[in-house]
Amino acid sequence: MPETIRAANERLRSRPRRGGLQVAFLIASFCWVTVAHADADSGVADTIDTTITALGQPQLANLTLTLGLLIFAVLATIALLRTRKTADRAQTASRDQAMERNAEIDRLKTLLLSEPQVLVAWAAATDETDILGDTGLIVGDHQPERVLAFGAWLEPAAAQRMEHAVETLRGEGRGFVMTLTTNAGRPIEAEGRAVGGRAVLRLRDVSGIERELIDLAARHDRLQSDVETLKALLDSLPAPVWARDAAGKLVFVNSAYAHAVEAKDSTDAVARELELLDRGARHELARARSIGEAYSGRLPAIAAGSRRIFDVVDAPSGAGSAGMAIDRTEVETMRTELARMVEAHRRVLDQLATGVTIFNVDRKLIFYNSAFRSLFDLAPALLDETPTDSAVLDALRTGRKLPEETDYRQWKAQLYEAYRAVEPKEHMWHLPDGRTLRVVTTPNPEGGVTYLYDDVTERLAMHRRYDALIKVQSETLDHLAEAVAVFGSDGRVRLHNQAFQRMWKLAPEALNAHPHIEAVAAWCQAQHDDNALWRSLRGALTAIDGREPMVARIERRDGVMIDLTTMPLPDGATLVTFQDVSDTVNVERALRERNEALETADAIKIDFVHHVSYELRSPLTNIIGFAHFLGDPAFGPLTDKQREYLGYITTSTNALLALINNILDLATIDAGAMALTLGDVDIRVTMDAAAEGVLDRLVKDNLKLEINAMPGIGRFTADERRLRQILFNLLSNAIGFSPPNGIVTLTAERRPDAVVFTVTDRGPGISPEQKDKVFEWFETDSKGSEHRGTGLGLSLVRSFVELHGGTVTIDSTPGQGTTVTCVFPVEHAVQPITKQSAKQSAA
Repeated sequence: MPETIRAANERLRSRPRRGGLQVAFLIASFCWVTVAHADADSGVADTIDTTITALGQPQLANLTLTLGLLIFAVLATIALLRTRKTADRAQTASRDQAMERNAEIDRLKTLLLSEPQVLVAWAAATDETDILGDTGLIVGDHQPERVLAFGAWLEPAAAQRMEHAVETLRGEGRGFVMTLTTNAGRPIEAEGRAVGGRAVLRLRDVSGIERELIDLAARHDRLQSDVETLKALLDSLPAPVWARDAAGKLVFVNSAYAHAVEAKDSTDAVARELELLDRGARHELARARSIGEAYSGRLPAIAAGSRRIFDVVDAPSGAGSAGMAIDRTEVETMRTELARMVEAHRRVLDQLATGVTIFNVDRKLIFYNSAFRSLFDLAPALLDETPTDSAVLDALRTGRKLPEETDYRQWKAQLYEAYRAVEPKEHMWHLPDGRTLRVVTTPNPEGGVTYLYDDVTERLAMHRRYDALIKVQSETLDHLAEAVAVFGSDGRVRLHNQAFQRMWKLAPEALNAHPHIEAVAAWCQAQHDDNALWRSLRGALTAIDGREPMVARIERRDGVMIDLTTMPLPDGATLVTFQDVSDTVNVERALRERNEALETADAIKIDFVHHVSYELRSPLTNIIGFAHFLGDPAFGPLTDKQREYLGYITTSTNALLALINNILDLATIDAGAMALTLGDVDIRVTMDAAAEGVLDRLVKDNLKLEINAMPGIGRFTADERRLRQILFNLLSNAIGFSPPNGIVTLTAERRPDAVVFTVTDRGPGISPEQKDKVFEWFETDSKGSEHRGTGLGLSLVRSFVELHGGTVTIDSTPGQGTTVTCVFPVEHAVQPITKQSAKQSAA
């Protein structure tokens, strides 16, 4: 049954509509078929039976149901007829609207296609496209899909731009307008927009007049862009820039101008008509603008609260004028500072001993110092005229102050290569007058050349003398018997001679390599292994502070004795000398041993003398006493012969007693036990007392004694007994060496600080080689006279005088006599005198 209904419905759909009767008929048919075939449909039949059973009247239920269905069908037919009428009217109105829309679409499509263009539309969120228009006119191909292959009909760069613009349009809805050129050279305008949720691309051929309009618009846009770019560029300039209209009113300023006039921004500066330049400067600009000339000059102005200096340029134009102010304050400051530096530099160069000349890029002299003028003795008038380099050289050549060259032109051309060089070059000029100049040509960064003239004549001469001196020193060192080595401040050998190699048996190759003192010491320890000495030597050679000379004696294993001496040199080096003193040491040892033997013998002699003196004094005293007793008349008369012999005995015993007393005095002095008995001594009385002791000898030898002393010579502090003994010994010695009928003089002189006694004779005198021996013990020389002394008198004299703190001197000329002078200080400190000190004083 459902298949039958479906078939009927299909037939009804396929037939033309006949009105509401057909609908009613279909509904009634459906109801009747349902009741009539209730048995065929078990589900429907069961339902109806259930209902009738519940009511209890099955037949009535069937009738009622049938009538209800008929009524429902009638009502449904009526409603359907009404709906059909309404639908017909709506369909008619919709058809009219559709026709109108179609007509409008056709009209718009005709309008759109009235010019050669192509429209491409993309639905939102899909890749489906609608393409309208004749694509052949745009892309040269009537296949619509070819329009989206931009690379096939556009240039590569244009195709890339197009693809990017379309992608941006579809993804972000950003519109664009651009003009592209096809491969055929035709201009195409591409415009993209988002319309009604769709992305629409319009491609239009813009050749002809419209193309010109588009080009004009494009140029206008570019011009507008250039204007904006120019404004941005001007706004970024650090220099103030302004523009004025024909009336002279500000119409544009940049940010630097606004900052200079302390405005908020450029707009504020234009609105308030803030001026950068003062009234006088603006008047100058306006005057130049009025006559149609551009103004250019340096003007002061107050910018950002401080006074600045600007280079102002203002040029008129058809619509007004434009100007710019370039800040030159730092430039002027630097120029002033540079001028001061240049002047200071020139003053410094003028004080140099080196001659300096500076030539500019035009090869003209722009500077010279006093040293240059003095070096070549050039007239200032010539140099002050800024002569050329060639003129200066020609003037020097005329005065024979240049090297004498065979080809002067070529020599000068080689010198002028400095104007094209980048590095300084050195020249040596050997002048005809014997001088040698070192000339350095230095290219200047701004062009030109600076010449430096240095007189090196003396330096070269010093170098030659130095080289000669070094050679002389080397030759001298090589021929020295001493071993010499010079060590630098770093402890390395700098100089040595052959004696040094031979003494320590070192290889020349090793020393020529400048070895360190450590290595040299290690080599030398094979012959002398005193580590302490080599450590001291290393310290003396490498010490920074306290560089003191070092002296040491080295005894090598082979018995060679070497004296080591170090001497610090001014340059930080150290001179080391090794001297072989083996022979000297051996001689010294022999002399020392001999001296010790002599001193021992002398000590034995002295001890013997002391012993004998003491032993002889006692029997001598007995002899003197018994001789005295024999001469006394109380003990009986003596014959003349006995009395004569007794006189000889008395004289001899007195002489022997004096000798023994002198020896004892000397022994006492030598032992340091002699003490003076100081007192107030009358000088004249003492001199007379000493003279009385020698009167018999004066009479015997027919000599004359002259005593000279100023009246009132007075007194001084001394030991009177020793002073008489001194004068007595001096007079005895002078009388002994005086010839018969001679004169002996004793003189006393008082000085502010001393008393001086002088004894003079006219004897044979003393030779110079004997002067140092006359004060020694037992030293005597008769000098051909009959005088025979013990050789102790002058020794006692010197010992007693020195014990008083005085001095003894001898002035003697052979054949003319001798003068002995004793000087006694008025105030003195008494010192013990020994034989050893006496010997040293005599030496």
